[in-house]
Order: sequence, then structure tokens, then C-alpha cells
Amino acid sequence: MHLKPRVKNHTARIALALALLGTLGIPRAFAVDPDELLRVDDAFKISAEAAGPDAIRITWTVAEGYFLYKHRFNFSTSTPNVELGTADIPPGKPKVDEFFGDVETYRQAVSVTVPVKSVAGALPDEVEIIAGSQGCADVGVCYPPHKQTVSVALPVAMSEPAPSAEPGLFSRLGSSLRNKFGGGTQGEFLPVERAFVLSADAVDPYTAVLRWDIADGYYLYREKFGFALKSGDGVTLLPHQSPAGEFKEDESFGRMEVYHNRVEIRLPMQRANTAAQEIILEARYQGCAEAGFCYPPTKTDVPLRLAMASTPPTSQPPTEAPGDYVSEQDRYAATLAGGASFGTLAAFFGLGLLLAFTPCIFPMVPILSSIIVGQGAGLSTRKAFTLSLIYVLPMALTYTIAGVIAGMTGQNLQALFQEPWLVASFAAIFVALAMSMFGFYNLQLPAALQSKLSEISNKQQGGTYIGVAIMGLLSALIVGPCVAAPLAGALIYISQSGDAVFGGMALFALSLGMGTPLLLIGTSAGKLLPRVGGWMNTVKAVFGVMLLGLAIWMLERILPASITLLLWGVLAIVSGVYLGALRRLDVDATGWRQFWQGMGVVSLLYGVLLIVGASGGGKDALQPLRGVFASVGPTGVSATHELEFRKVKGWSGVKAELAAAAAQNRSVMLDFYADWCVSCKEMEKYTFSDASVQAALGDAILLQADVTLNDDDDQALLKQFGIFGPPAILFFDGQGAERKEYRVVGFMKPEQFKQVIDGALHPSVAL
Repeated sequence: MHLKPRVKNHTARIALALALLGTLGIPRAFAVDPDELLRVDDAFKISAEAAGPDAIRITWTVAEGYFLYKHRFNFSTSTPNVELGTADIPPGKPKVDEFFGDVETYRQAVSVTVPVKSVAGALPDEVEIIAGSQGCADVGVCYPPHKQTVSVALPVAMSEPAPSAEPGLFSRLGSSLRNKFGGGTQGEFLPVERAFVLSADAVDPYTAVLRWDIADGYYLYREKFGFALKSGDGVTLLPHQSPAGEFKEDESFGRMEVYHNRVEIRLPMQRANTAAQEIILEARYQGCAEAGFCYPPTKTDVPLRLAMASTPPTSQPPTEAPGDYVSEQDRYAATLAGGASFGTLAAFFGLGLLLAFTPCIFPMVPILSSIIVGQGAGLSTRKAFTLSLIYVLPMALTYTIAGVIAGMTGQNLQALFQEPWLVASFAAIFVALAMSMFGFYNLQLPAALQSKLSEISNKQQGGTYIGVAIMGLLSALIVGPCVAAPLAGALIYISQSGDAVFGGMALFALSLGMGTPLLLIGTSAGKLLPRVGGWMNTVKAVFGVMLLGLAIWMLERILPASITLLLWGVLAIVSGVYLGALRRLDVDATGWRQFWQGMGVVSLLYGVLLIVGASGGGKDALQPLRGVFASVGPTGVSATHELEFRKVKGWSGVKAELAAAAAQNRSVMLDFYADWCVSCKEMEKYTFSDASVQAALGDAILLQADVTLNDDDDQALLKQFGIFGPPAILFFDGQGAERKEYRVVGFMKPEQFKQVIDGALHPSVAL
């Protein structure tokens, strides 16, 4: 292999680059002497080798204290009649760069595979690649964009090893010695198919086993395995089962589980067709050499023959064993992986119906109903349906787009919209709408402007429609940011398969399911509105109170619990006064009048209890005096008990706690929480408070990651575990390995959660 560095007078070029950076106003470290920096070719040493008869692997070895930018790579060739394909660039480490913003960078080493093809005849024996890159030194100086030229001899053909062949004794010994003592060059690394020899077979009609024999001095990442079905009639892949690996501090990915020598992965399947058939799996994996070289992600097609199943098509593979447990979100992801079908979309529509009245979605009912009621008694059923549809469709579309983005990038847009100023602004909108309901003013255009627009038909109506659509969009982004198991399943499918089209269709079906009750309620509100009169004012006042309640519910995300409890108390007292709690009741008052005054007295008294509870440190509107009069057991000790979590921040905090727990051989439960997550508070109130749940967690270390701020550390931690948002609960064994199949996403009742705990932390307890 022949390398041709093209840089001359390096010190002068750096000095010129520093001067240019200064003229552009880009900050740099002025105290740095350019003569103390490495030459660009020494800071970023380049080498290349043939990755096959039609591909070249280019590797940069990066000096300590230096890094390369991913987005600055570019490739061209000066060899006639040769074209380059799209380079396969591995993911880098996220970095917020003062020059380029959010970027990905590489340290130590990075390898890029570049396909080559001939535009006329066969490929030449040697191809010249011009590789462009740019990097920086940690001291604060960035090199100018740099090009390096490499010439690589292409083999006529790459020999394929036998599927189950193992490296010979002398080869293994030589590889081990080279890795141990640093001998050899980049070109001496094994081809990926020899470093990780893959073999597979179907051990029964429902299970495939894939084995990787790993050469000495190499390892595979546990988290980088992925599987997809390329062909197979009626076959659906379930989440794979991988053994615990060894923990390794990885420069690019942090603390990772890896495999040395050999790993065997079981891949269970569901079958709607029990006939014997040939299927093709796509296996994805990634590994590295201990000497500092990492291969790009690799995909391999694996043909398998499934034997005829003796059970009826509707039966499923046995799942009684604890090791075969599959989390709810993974089951939904596996359903989507079975392929696009009307039945799958219908199932997600049904799941949306079930989610419609959960605490995260239910607040949209009064929002839409108040919009309909605010139109007045003359509203027709047809217009009520139209307004409801205009609210629901943008809501569903927004959920879909936000979900696809989350699946593809791991970034939860709804979490980004939980900024305090946005939440407060949305709460203020509810207050403004409520005041309109009480008759303090009318939300409409000024009279002068209305008269000017009256000549243009439907302008005011069109403005109403636009406002309703915007309210639907904002409701999707701000009101319900919690992640439920069906939503998580769709996001997992999108992130693992890259199929944003079918994943988006499933999300849209889910969103339409959530919106269908809203559509029915909104249309019914238009049909059932009373005639003009006193009743109309009463109905509007009721919805005004509901909107004020929504505003307080929103503010619970950003205000202390005692303050929001006080606000609930004020609302209850004012409502009681409005219902006539303090008025003298006429002797001839009707039964309804007496009933409403009685309700007013109840509301007034409840409001007083709320305010007393707030002053005594209470937090729960349903138990306002809990902080004032704690229940006391027979021994005189407080009988109320909450789980005690250790607060952790970011991946570094979690990693340190997991290491400390592993040193004690103790299991760990990690809870992802946020103040704006309603389901998180449900878990605290109904599930974590259950005595059987607390007993099951008695020996475990309890960690809680509060991601309310959604800052860089929070986002990096969520991305580290592939989580799209709270609530999410993870379990780790005594060696610090996650029991990933027992992940919990969304609210779960105490009885079901207790079974998950037993399976994750107490394997001897049958599920």
C-alpha cells in the first residue's frame, strides 16, 4: 500500500489558519504555539487496505488530545474510469462544538469503508483515493480542511472462509502477540468475516440460534446486535435473547457490554404458517480489535430452513420459562416487524382507543369541548363535527411526525416542549379561555376589523378553523408527553428497522384511535348544547372551571406541589361560592337549587382542606392532609412509607452507581422520572406505594434519574439506553448487566409490576 501525503510547510499553514479564524471572529486559544502542535499527518495518521474486490477501508489513527469531525469527511478519486459509492461512516461521539454546533467526533481511531466501481470494464489493479477530513486539538486550535491521498491495490477476489472455520493455533497466537505488544500495521487486521465467523441453524420450528466465533484480540458489542426478516411467510421475529457480556470502558460509546471468544444468540419467532419453509434473516452486528481498530456496522444475510410445526397456526411458541419473558413494548415492536398489514394498523388503532382516556390524553377532552361550547348555542352538529375533526387531525399528524423523529433520532420533541415558559404560556391560554367562558369578555376580533372583513365570506370562520388546528397541534406537543408501551413499541420498531413509513402509519393509526373519542365527544357537544338562555351560561361556566383546572394541572409540572395544592384550594372555594354556598336559600327553592348549594358547600369545605394541607406541606389533592396528619401505626411510628430513591444525574452518575452495586453483588432498579410526566406520578402514587411492590424491592438498590430539565446530560442518558422518554424502569442484575427484556414503559398496576420485579430480580419466582 502506498500513501502520498500532500501537506507542505505545515507550521505556516496552521499560522495562516489561526489568522483566518481570528478575522472571522471564531474564538481560538491565542496562547498556543503552532510549533508545539503535531503535523497534521502525525495528528491524523492515515492508512488504507482493500475491504474486498470493490471496496476500500480507510483508517485514521488519531493522536491523543486530538479529534476528527464526522461531517468533514469527503472522498474522491483520480483513477480514470472509477467511481466511488456512498461511504459507510460509523457513528461518532456526540459533541457540542463551539464552531459547528452539534456534531459527531472521533478519537483514537476511525475506519470508513468506501465502495468503488468501474464505469468502463473491470476495475484497475490499483485505485487512488483522495480523502478529505478536518480535525482539532483539545488545546483550542482547529486545523484547516486537509486532503490525503492513498493508493490501494485491489485483489481479484476475496476468498470466503468456511462458515464454521476457526483460526488456526499459530494464527491465533500471532494475532494475540501482535495485539499485546503493538506489532503489525492496520493492514494486518482480519477481514470482518474472519474476525467474527457467523453460523446459524434453526433448533426447533420456532427458534433460530446464531453463533459468532470471535478471533483472539477482537470483540463484539452486545447492544449492536439487530435482526430483521427479509423473507418468510407468516413469520414474525420476537426480541432476541442475548447472554450477559463483559463490561468494557469504550472510548466511543462509554461503558458497554462486549463478547470475546464466542457468543450465541437465540432468536424466537411467531408463526402464522406452520408449513416447512426457507427464510432469510438479516443479522446486524459491530465489533472491534483490541489494538484500537473498529469495524463499521456489518449486515449479513442468513438463510435458514424452518421445519414444519406440529401445532395449529394460531398457537404461539411456549413462553412459560422466565428467560422467554418479553416486555410489552417489545411485543408491539415485534408485531410491527411482522410486516405491513391492515390487521396490524387496526390493532394500533384499537390501542389508541384504550389510551384515549389515560391521564396523559384525557385533558384534551375538556379542551376540545370548551372550544365547541365557546361557539355558542347556535352551533350546528355539522360544524361541531368539522371543528372536532380539524382539532383531531393536526393532533394525530403531530403525534406521528414527532414519533417518527423520535424513532429516527432518539430525540423526543414533546419533551422539548416542556420548557417552563411554554407550559406557563399554554396555561395562560386556558385561563384566558376560562375568563371568556365566565363572560368577562368575548374572544373575537375588534368590531371595526370585523366590519372590514365581513365583505369576505367565511374569513372569521376560517380564522376559527386555523385557531382550532393550532390548538390541536399544541395539545399534542405540550399536553401529553408521556411514553406508553404501544408508542414505545412503534418507536423501537422505527429505530431498529429504519422503516419510518410503516412505523409512521402505525403511529398515525394509534393517534386516530386516541382522537376518535374526542371526535365523538366534540360532535355530541355540538348536538346537545342547550338553547339560548340561563342554562347556556351555566354550561359555559362549568367548562370555564374545567379550563382553570387544566391550567393548574399544567402548572403542576413547573411549580412546587404545595403551590399547586393552594391553587386547587382557591379554585374549589371560588367554585363553591359560585354555586351559592354562602347564599341564604329561599324557602321555596327547588330541589335542584338545594342540590347545587349543597355541592357548593362541599366544594367550599374541600377547598379549605386543600389550603390547610398546602400550608402543612401536603402534596396530594386527593389526600390534602396527608402531610399534616401522617397516619401512625400501633408502634407509634408513621405508617406511611415511600420508596427511597438515590438521585442520579447523567450517564456518569448511573455508571458509578451500577459499578458500586456490582461490587456488592446487588440488583438495581433505575426509574426515569420527570415532573411533567403524569404517568410517572401515577407510578409513584399507585404502584410504588404498594406494600407487595416495596417488599419485592427490599434488597435492590433504587436509582431515579430525573429528566425534567431535558438538558444535554438527560438526553445523553436517555440515548445511552435507547429510551424515548419517561416513564421507563430498567432492572440490572448483581453484575451490573441490564435485564432488558423486563423493561417497563408507561404506567403499570402493582400486581403486574410485582410479577415483573420477581422475574427481573428474583428468577426463582415463577412469573
